[in-house]
Amino acid sequence: MIAQVHGTVAAIGATWVVVDVNGLGLRIGTTPRTTAMLRVGGEALLHTAMIVREDDMSLYGFAERDERECFALCLSASGVGPKLALAIVSVLSPGQLVAAVHSEDLGQLTQVPGIGRKGAQKIILELRDRVAALGVEDPPTVPTAGAQPWREQVCEGLESLGWSSRDAETAADAVAGLAESEPMPSVSTLMKAALASLARA
Repeated sequence: MIAQVHGTVAAIGATWVVVDVNGLGLRIGTTPRTTAMLRVGGEALLHTAMIVREDDMSLYGFAERDERECFALCLSASGVGPKLALAIVSVLSPGQLVAAVHSEDLGQLTQVPGIGRKGAQKIILELRDRVAALGVEDPPTVPTAGAQPWREQVCEGLESLGWSSRDAETAADAVAGLAESEPMPSVSTLMKAALASLARA
């Protein structure tokens, strides 16, 4: 298992990054929060989880070890695959997931695209005795570079989590005022605000 990747960032998308490790480019699935902390040409140290299937081998990376553990924990719930686990970690921090499971807060979990009330109830039931091992601190945010258009990243991130392009554009419009504030919030902060606007819709 590849537990950690350290190299130079070669390319960045809303939910993926390519890390050059001694000439080998590894495409790694990430959360928007992790992506917002990286820069092309900069150094990346990601805590990773490798998912191997018959027809696919994928690598997922996180800036914080707690996020990787949260991802692995979500995968341990029946019916939760890598895409849904990544969506959960993208929407909820480890601390928020712990709180949602402990308090049986279905509303928090159903903010994640692809999780309905029954799915949320099942996740709570299966993870109730396992979440105590997770940390509860939110990872730090880093301001995004002006060269990276926030709207494109937010829309791409929302669409990758299961929202339609129309919903993604509507959510981007809803946070446009926040994006124009000084200093400009990180893409992670804008993603959270966009997700909150969609949850209220």
